[in-house]
Parts: sequence; C-alpha cells; structure tokens
Amino acid sequence: MKPPEISTFIPQWPSLGIGTRAAWLIAQDCENQVLGLLSRLGAGYRRHGNCAIHETATVEEGAVLKGPIIIGEGSFVAAGAYLRGGVYLGKNCIVGPSCELKSSFMLAASKLAHFNFVGDSLIGEGVNIEAGAIIANYRNELDGAAIKIRYADDVIETGVNKFGALVGDGCKIGANAVIAPGAILEPNSRVPRLGLIDQFAYE
Repeated sequence: MKPPEISTFIPQWPSLGIGTRAAWLIAQDCENQVLGLLSRLGAGYRRHGNCAIHETATVEEGAVLKGPIIIGEGSFVAAGAYLRGGVYLGKNCIVGPSCELKSSFMLAASKLAHFNFVGDSLIGEGVNIEAGAIIANYRNELDGAAIKIRYADDVIETGVNKFGALVGDGCKIGANAVIAPGAILEPNSRVPRLGLIDQFAYE
C-alpha cells in the first residue's frame, strides 16, 4: 500500500519544504530535517548552537534542549520539559512541564499539557494532548519489531522499528491515553481519556 500523504492529514506540511516521504521516514531522519530547516530560517531567531528560538518564544529556566531544535514564534516551553533528537515547534505551540518530545514535528497551536511523552511523530496544527497522554514509539513487547500499520483495510510495512504517530490537524487526545507505535489519526479525531489506539498488524 502506498503510504498516506502527510498533507492529507496536515495541510500545512508542504509549506515546510521537507518533501513527501512517508511520515515514519521523516521521523527517522528528524535531526537532519531540522538541521536543513535551520539553514533556511529567516530573521527573528536567537541562535544557541544548533537550537533556534524565536525572539517572541518563551523557554523557561530548567527546560533541557538538545538540538537540533527550532522553537517557533510565540511558542512556550515550560521548566522541566525535555526536547531532543531533532524537534520542530511551529507558531504558538506549548510544551508543558515534565514533557518529553523526541524527534518530532509539532505544527502551529498544538499543545502538550504536562507529563507527556511524544516520540518520532508528526503532529498537525491545533492538536491538544492532555496530561499524561503518551505517543509511544517502540514495540517493547515485540523486542522492537519493525512497525506494521493496519490502515484503510490494508497493512503498511514501514521497515522501521521506531515510529510514534501521524496525528492530523485538530485531534484531541485525552488524559492518560496511549497511542501505540505506528498510529495514523485522521484530522479531528477524538481519543478518550484512558483510551488506547493500537493499529499494529500483529499477523
């Protein structure tokens, strides 16, 4: 099956100029992708090594940033947040206290509340992830087996053993929900509190 087009889920994706590879391949190459964006950034960013923070963004003391990282206009990163492995935050994003964001893109106005982990994922615009919700990126129970996704009555063989989710614009993920590795969430999906989304193809 042909991989789903990212722009179907995140219409603003083409504006980043990254290309049309599968979401899991972009997540696997997140550090290089963010480095490429760093080389093309315009004015208005404060540079700290390979981290770029917009002059209107706020990063509280106690946040840990391990580049390459781009923190966009008006975004907020709270004390105790941990960003690593290639991270891109668009405009007006929030990463709350005690959140870990690893090798992921978050587009405009998306929010991690607090006590979240998001790994190897592409998050669209206007996504809200409530406290304690997790987007996992590794099949620990299967010894890191390559991720196979059941989607649209077919099975997608990703060929990678780390991938979190492709989360479409406007999704709402409730507190303490778990998004298992290899999820594809249609725009405006609702995941209830304590919910589990698991699209892995076990057979």
